[in-house]
Amino acid sequence: MEILRHIVVYLHIIGFAVLFGAWLVEAVARRAHFTRLMSIGMTIAAVTGLALAAPWGISYELNYVKLGVKLVVLLAIGAILGIGAARQRREGSVPSALFWSIGILTLLNAGLAVIWR
Repeated sequence: MEILRHIVVYLHIIGFAVLFGAWLVEAVARRAHFTRLMSIGMTIAAVTGLALAAPWGISYELNYVKLGVKLVVLLAIGAILGIGAARQRREGSVPSALFWSIGILTLLNAGLAVIWR
């Protein structure tokens, strides 16, 4: 059971890497656009994060406050991606504040996972 949990953690990290990597490519190219790959990475991170929030295969108590904060940040990322993608389809561009907030919130969420024990 522990190996399965480690595989889910690995997939969770890959989800955030895909989200942040896709965002970073757009940032370096100086294009404020949301891509489908960002949404895919966010979805992978969300699904695996919810699976990790279940107390299976561990012998310690989960930190539900941390999990709640991470969920709120992930929901904010999803909302911004959804709003920004709709605006991008309608107007052809994304406001820079929405674009940069995705990168900041993604780094925040990864930082919470690593630093907060």
